[in-house]
Amino acid sequence: MAETFLHGIETVQIDDGIRPISTVKSSIIGIVGTAPDADAAEYPLDTPVLVKGPRQAALLGDDGTLKDAYLAAYNQGVNAMIVVRVEQGADDAATLANVVGDVTEGTGVYALLVSASVTGQTPRILAAPGFTSTPAADPTSPVTTALIVIAERLRGVVVADGPNSTEADAIADAGKFGSDRLYIVDPAVLVYDSDLAAYVTQPASGFVAGAISARDQEKGFWHSPSNQILETVGGTARPIAFAINAGETEANRLNEANVATVVRQDGFRLWGNRTTATDTLWAFLPVRRTADMVYESIETALLWAMDRPFSAQLLLDIKDSVQSYIDELISRGALLGGKVWIDPELNTETTLKAGKLYLDFDIEPPAPLEHLILRAHREGSYYEELIATVNSSE
Repeated sequence: MAETFLHGIETVQIDDGIRPISTVKSSIIGIVGTAPDADAAEYPLDTPVLVKGPRQAALLGDDGTLKDAYLAAYNQGVNAMIVVRVEQGADDAATLANVVGDVTEGTGVYALLVSASVTGQTPRILAAPGFTSTPAADPTSPVTTALIVIAERLRGVVVADGPNSTEADAIADAGKFGSDRLYIVDPAVLVYDSDLAAYVTQPASGFVAGAISARDQEKGFWHSPSNQILETVGGTARPIAFAINAGETEANRLNEANVATVVRQDGFRLWGNRTTATDTLWAFLPVRRTADMVYESIETALLWAMDRPFSAQLLLDIKDSVQSYIDELISRGALLGGKVWIDPELNTETTLKAGKLYLDFDIEPPAPLEHLILRAHREGSYYEELIATVNSSE
């Protein structure tokens, strides 16, 4: 800064120091589907729209899949979510093609990629109820595979429906995938329809997406959605055998095959922690999501540091900001531990002159308690205590 003459007092603002890091929002749901009777001005085709409540959702109309999907999530305690309306085709095949959309045109599920630009919110929980379920003998659902690609870009997860036929079909369907961002639930659920005055079958994915979002808001993204009651669900499309202490039940076999399900135990509960990951390091849904949220939050928060000249203060501010955030997450129970360091072997004269800085950190998200082992012992000496108690009372 050039020196200028001043007969007086000048204040120079110094903005060194750590910056607080805020966690990015993890609970926003992105739903893709049809609503042929929707208000076209409110819900233009292939455009992300942030729905903030049931009155706005009513403008979707009763036909198609979007209104039911919104209400399924809403009934779990979620108000705001992003919906993308696609055109209903002349037949099921044409509709499915519209839901998949075109990546070059940004239509169908690919419209979710511009959600942040259009709505200011990034969906992290993706679903397309009614379009992710395929028979086990068929190839993978094109909607599901496209959503997985989008989830990788957005650091989100996909909630997909199984084939809703048999246990064997559900297990076979899960075997088609190997993504740590895919969470499959089977079977479908029964929900009461006031207009029909009867229970109807609906895809479970909308309810599960709502349960994940509500859990995020209530407890935090590091909590598993498993073992949570799915509100307004009155049954399952097929009975699911379940016993908390038995391995030879359909519920346990589905979970072992990376399929979540819905069990009846003091209400109808979501049951299952696992994605379809082939790498066991990322088998648990909340572990994958916790890592995502930490990475995204740190990247977003360090925007202030970009393009500043190298200095010892800059490096310390970056390092300490990240460590402070990790420490906060540890104190909240979101991480078991974590530390930050600058590796001198990576940060050489050559790399620094090239404008590159390597910042290392490690974290460990907490796995959910999936298998509790109670060890029961017999202890005959209690008989001696019994006799001693009797004798002492004489």
